[in-house]
Amino acid sequence: MQPLLKNDIQIDLNQVRLDILQEIRECNDRGLIQTAKWLAELNFALRDHKIQYPEQQNPYDDIASDEREAYSLSKTYFDCQEYDRAAHFVENCKSSKCVFLHRYSQYMSSEKKRLDNATDVGSENPESTQVLLDLLSYFKANQNSNDGYLLYLEGVVLKKLDLRSQAVSVLQSSIAVTPTLWCAWVELASLANEYEALDTLQLPKHWMMYFFAAHAFVELKLSEQALEAYTALAAAGFEKSTYINAQMAIAHHDARDVDSSLALFRELYQSDPYRLDNWDVYSHLLYLKEKRMELANLAQKAAAIDKYRVETCCVIGNYYSLRSEHHKAVIYFQRALSLDPYYLSAWILMGHEFIELQNSNAAIQCYRQAIDVNRNDYRAWNGLGQAYEILGLNGYCIYYYSRAAQLKPDDSRMLVSLGEAYEKMDKIPNALKCYYKAHSTGDIEGMALFKLAKLYEKSNMPNSAAAAYTAACQDPANEPSKEMPAALRYLAQYYLRFSLLDHASHYAYKCLEYESTKEAGKNILKTISEKRLQASSSKPVSISDLPKRDMDFSVTENSETSDPFTTPTLKNKSRNKL
Repeated sequence: MQPLLKNDIQIDLNQVRLDILQEIRECNDRGLIQTAKWLAELNFALRDHKIQYPEQQNPYDDIASDEREAYSLSKTYFDCQEYDRAAHFVENCKSSKCVFLHRYSQYMSSEKKRLDNATDVGSENPESTQVLLDLLSYFKANQNSNDGYLLYLEGVVLKKLDLRSQAVSVLQSSIAVTPTLWCAWVELASLANEYEALDTLQLPKHWMMYFFAAHAFVELKLSEQALEAYTALAAAGFEKSTYINAQMAIAHHDARDVDSSLALFRELYQSDPYRLDNWDVYSHLLYLKEKRMELANLAQKAAAIDKYRVETCCVIGNYYSLRSEHHKAVIYFQRALSLDPYYLSAWILMGHEFIELQNSNAAIQCYRQAIDVNRNDYRAWNGLGQAYEILGLNGYCIYYYSRAAQLKPDDSRMLVSLGEAYEKMDKIPNALKCYYKAHSTGDIEGMALFKLAKLYEKSNMPNSAAAAYTAACQDPANEPSKEMPAALRYLAQYYLRFSLLDHASHYAYKCLEYESTKEAGKNILKTISEKRLQASSSKPVSISDLPKRDMDFSVTENSETSDPFTTPTLKNKSRNKL
């Protein structure tokens, strides 16, 4: 599935609104309230696009006359979350809505009991698994190829039982029958493990496919493709959708563009101040920018709206984490998980807090739970690598950092961490490859070249070390780095050794700018002065007299008169070396 461009989207907004209105009714009739909510928000975003409303359909039209009272009673119980009662009163009904409501009530009852049991006891409820198996037996005995809603429920049950390939097939069938059923698209996106897997899906040519593609890109952390897709949807008429703006903010967050993401969330907060969805991401951005007062206000606002929402607990947990009150932060993340044990962000954030509390074993348990929820989230794999690194188990670090790097190949942090793990195990060639790739992918923290140079220095490869240090020093973004003084001192000493006094003097003077290398810089300048006095009768050494390079570096050989500070530079390395 290729990234979506503006010209790729051809959407008839009249048909979109008619489809949405129809599906809102269908989902409300079946208790699929989250999908109905999503569709209603999308419909509100299109409010300026006027249409001729269709005649209101009677919800009882497709229900047998002798089953209408039972359906009405059952739906009322379902809305009150009395799922067993809801299932009981439509048990013998044959109408499609009643059959779905009966089976969906059974599923929701088992899920509620399983979650309650996990919260209170901490163990799985075998009765819940048996309900899933009974539902699966029903679906196998009664083929529902013409009911997209029952096919969706069958796909959810198959996913719960970890029958992923069968779930993908059934969910595709559900979408083919009922393409406006957004919850089926979401479940299908969660089963697409890789970018290539999206191309294998058999999807109908429907306007919902564009929303699915963009959502799948966000799930797979493909931020650039996601932003292109949502920009195209906004240009097609959905620019007022709060959902699209929130998803774009999340994509910017995943792309490490904190300022753009924060600006979008602030706009959302102004336009819809009671929308708690994604406030955990919003609070994390405020945490990263250390906006304590703004985060405190957000936490107060969230608690005033609904203090028993998982997003509220995560916002408050991030606030306490920013205040370094990690024990309190853990309590709120645990509270979020008691409300929803499958809330991925809470597991990961709680793992981070246990790392801060130096409780590696507890952090490992949190990250493993996060992987059980979503195996495609690189943060959990990276967290496991950090936890095992603290424990000194570098072999485990290599495995987990490798998995994180595979899921997020454009993030240099995992590659640097992987290189450090290889270095600790004296696997120098592997470590060099990691540092090279981290540099070539765009070094986020500005550490890859410094670590590469240090490793060359440690391996007695001075020319390669000098080339890496030079490339690091020439990057203005690295000037605040704490590694800069040592790099300047090494380069001054390196050029002094070969009597390249202009180069040595250049770096020695820079050493004077840092307290830790000021004395070394003075000593090098003194030595340079002595050498210049002695060099009047001797032939100067040129760059061509340097020893041959240790590794694959390119050395620019310009005369000292044209550019006295021309120094070795790194070649562009292939990103596929690792």
